Amino acid sequence: MKKVLLFLSFLLVGNLLLAQQSKVLSALVSKLNTVKDYSVDARIVAAVPMIKIKEVNATFYFKQKDKFKVDTKGIAVLPKQGFTDLNEFIANASNYMSIESAGKVISGVNTVLVTVIPTNDNQDVILAKLWIDPKKTVIMSSQVTTKSSGLMTVNYAYSDQLKYGLPSSLVFEIDVKKFKMPKSVAANIHQTDKSSENDGKDKKGKITVHLTNYRVNKGLSDAVFK
Repeated sequence: MKKVLLFLSFLLVGNLLLAQQSKVLSALVSKLNTVKDYSVDARIVAAVPMIKIKEVNATFYFKQKDKFKVDTKGIAVLPKQGFTDLNEFIANASNYMSIESAGKVISGVNTVLVTVIPTNDNQDVILAKLWIDPKKTVIMSSQVTTKSSGLMTVNYAYSDQLKYGLPSSLVFEIDVKKFKMPKSVAANIHQTDKSSENDGKDKKGKITVHLTNYRVNKGLSDAVFK
């Protein structure tokens, strides 16, 4: 009898949490959904321990709901989760439950912390924490833990595309050991690692992406992504 009551209690709490999805997150998703497509010029600056990576210029293309393309002549060291995977994940509220709590002050903004917990074991995302500006309805900072890439922190800045929730710059902090590098870069890291093997320290890298000249909702053709 006690086990049955305990199970029913867990079930009730779970249903209450599901019913209390974050209103701030719902508003954010609604804003992001106004972006049907965009292209934008990007400058990618990667600072990875023990390896030099040249600054790269690129063009990003996006189209609802999951088309994304990077066009560049160089090697783009770029976390996919920061651009498409996270937005695609939070767009479907049936994938998770979300809980609001008091956030921290970021760049003078009192944020709301939204903790996102997947309800499906098949998701790559294990846990996401989003610090959201409740007035402007944009993400100021995020910490996302995934099965494939470990923990990644992203800090956001905004300018002329604030109404769409599209950032002007992003700074990614990555776990180099778990982050999926392009093959040529990964091979170079592997060779360099031999000189400092077993140093007992987690290697962190930083990738800064500057975004300019957005073209939003211009009706990108599917042919762009082929």
